[in-house]
Order: sequence, then structure tokens, then C-alpha cells
Amino acid sequence: MVLLESEQFLTELTRLFQKCQMSGSVFITLKKYDGQTRSIPKKGSVEGFEPADNKCLWRAMDGKRKISTVVSSTEVSKFQMAYSNLLGADMDGLKKRDKKNKSKKAKTPQ
Repeated sequence: MVLLESEQFLTELTRLFQKCQMSGSVFITLKKYDGQTRSIPKKGSVEGFEPADNKCLWRAMDGKRKISTVVSSTEVSKFQMAYSNLLGADMDGLKKRDKKNKSKKAKTPQ
């Protein structure tokens, strides 16, 4: 997995969307990141560990390539605005929903 800066992550995410536009999927995950790179052993737990700054870990993968970035709480709003603009621009390849199933359920008498 490649850890990138926020701007580089968004440009690489754009490339992933363009690559998977005709066929394929891009999976994006988001989770809280506390800055630890190793797991805490069960017996000797580290108590009192508080991260100084809340951070988010963003990951994107297309099955072959994985990219990630860490965004601090101070720049989350800026990153999220850029991310939402990117999603709006690249969501043109979605399939339309089939409405036939919904109309059949409404017609069946109870």
C-alpha cells in the first residue's frame, strides 16, 4: 500500500476512477487513525495512550492497486470538499436502477 499526501491521493484516485470507468470497481474505506503502526499486545496493553490530533485514514483500491492517505482533523473539511467534487465528476458510469420490481410489489393485493 502506498501512503500519499492528500493532493497526490486525490489525483491518483481520479486515475483509478478513469481506469475503472468501463469495467471494474473502486473500493474506498475511511477509518479513524491513531498513529500507531503496530498492534498492541493483549497482555501488555499500553494505557494512557492518547493521540495528540485526531486523524482519518482514507484507502482506495481497485483490486490490484492500493493507495492511502492520512488526513488530520484540521484539514478534513478542505479534503472532504475536494473529495466530494471528485466523486460528483466521476460518478457518471453508474447503472440505472430497475424500477420494475418496485411496481410489482405495489400491485400485489394483500
